[in-house]
Amino acid sequence: MPTAYIVDAVRTAGGRRGGRLAGVHPVDLAATTLDALVARTGVDPSAIEDVIMGCVSQGGQQANQVGRNAVLAAKLLPQSVPAVTIDRQCGSSQQAIQFAAQAVMSGTQDVVIAAGVESMTRVPMGSTTMLFMKEGLGASRSPGLEEKYPGPGWTQFAGAEMIVQKHGFTKDQLDRFALLSHQRARAATEAGAFKDEIIPIEIETPEGKALHTVDEGIRFDATLEGIAGVKLLSEGGSITAASSSQICDGSSAALVVSEEALKRYNLTPMARIHTLAVTAGDPVIMLEEPLFATDRALAKAGLSINDIDLYEVNEAFASVPMAWLKHTGADPDKLNVNGGAIALGHPLGASGTKLMSTLLHALKARGKKYGLQTMCEGGGVANVTIVEMM
Repeated sequence: MPTAYIVDAVRTAGGRRGGRLAGVHPVDLAATTLDALVARTGVDPSAIEDVIMGCVSQGGQQANQVGRNAVLAAKLLPQSVPAVTIDRQCGSSQQAIQFAAQAVMSGTQDVVIAAGVESMTRVPMGSTTMLFMKEGLGASRSPGLEEKYPGPGWTQFAGAEMIVQKHGFTKDQLDRFALLSHQRARAATEAGAFKDEIIPIEIETPEGKALHTVDEGIRFDATLEGIAGVKLLSEGGSITAASSSQICDGSSAALVVSEEALKRYNLTPMARIHTLAVTAGDPVIMLEEPLFATDRALAKAGLSINDIDLYEVNEAFASVPMAWLKHTGADPDKLNVNGGAIALGHPLGASGTKLMSTLLHALKARGKKYGLQTMCEGGGVANVTIVEMM
């Protein structure tokens, strides 16, 4: 079977809700990242056979095929480059990587960009559901779905609390995990660990034009006392906004190619795609599936958790990576070494390729070999991608 390689992966620095990226249309946000990836890799733009764009809230400014619109808005891509927009909830752009890899591994395509975008400022989370309901056009839960899974609609907040209760975590443990995310993100930023993955994006500020290059959600002065004092999201629960991923604006992209494309376009790969997996389980607890998806992926890869040098497990809520660590027995010092979504933000559809960018550059900086990335997703689904550095 042909091998799929990742040549490079880039991302924007995260923008807080209403923050430094709020003035950028998501189409242009995504287009900037596509242009940067093409410029950095030197790939022939006309050779790109598809752009697979992850986006969760496909309405408003992210409607009408945001992936294709981003290609058309890009300066370096010809209009002959096709695109498709996909939604696997928070794993959308990780799935974009896996679809791109599958296209290459099947021999049907040689050069594919996997990408993601989400402006959670301009298209708020849940707005694509609530606006339809407000207009009397109904909700996504059908009679058939209600018959199989009766009761109130599933929420990620409830699922995160279920994980806390199931695994016996305390609020103090959640808060300490959140603090560590900020501390690691701060240390990584101050050490310049993100400089090779973040592409500058020009923004308008009250002082004039500026370049956005630093993740805006990091609390450089975070303390355990400050985190512990944040209001609970639900009465009697343990999770707060401080131990949850931050609402974020951002985009990201990765170039996935075949061995033939490496030779033809004189490209140097960062890594090869070693193993792909996607699984599904309980849609109510929802966010626990990365635990079992990791088991499946490692068995498929013929690797143990100790063979993996670094892990990126999305910090949708602190309870998710904590449960993943408990289940897998993984080394916590290898997990989210540069911080995670609690500090850096979780721009939904962009998070998959965002995490891959961070994972690859962290492996490269440390001279390590194997990386594993996994993401909890709405509906009880999870992707796992294992990469091997070249």
